[in-house]
Amino acid sequence: MALATFGAGCFWGVEYFFRKVEGVIDCTCGYMGGKDCYSSYNEVKTGTTGHAEVVQVEYDAEKVSFEQLLQVFWQNHNPTTLNQQGGDIGSQYRSTVFFHDKQQKLEAEASKLALIKSAKWGSRQIVTEIVPCQKFHPAEAYHQDYLTKNNLPSCHISY
Repeated sequence: MALATFGAGCFWGVEYFFRKVEGVIDCTCGYMGGKDCYSSYNEVKTGTTGHAEVVQVEYDAEKVSFEQLLQVFWQNHNPTTLNQQGGDIGSQYRSTVFFHDKQQKLEAEASKLALIKSAKWGSRQIVTEIVPCQKFHPAEAYHQDYLTKNNLPSCHISY
């Protein structure tokens, strides 16, 4: 099994889309990119911890590629809004790929460049960070599979 970690706004919607991908074994909402110490949701949502809301995706690389996961990532958030997705504003909602190895870094950079060249977003700058994986802190239990547990639709818009 392999791991991929993405930040694309509220982790509930990000988790929702990745759970639908064949070959994805599990998704865990959590925090990454801030201080190494654990931060609670109430702390992270203030935007002062440096963490991003992320989803760590465990997947079977024989069934789904990292490149395919990147496509899901790009299709389900706006990578041109700095520290914001829709009404969610703050650095905790930034667009980020946390790569786990050199190959993921290369693939993420290539997919970002392809998106830029596609002109899908016109002249707007793609602000997505591509940075090394850091310590992952799972979010509180009530955040896991939140939309399904609460019978809610996705809070993300597909692009």
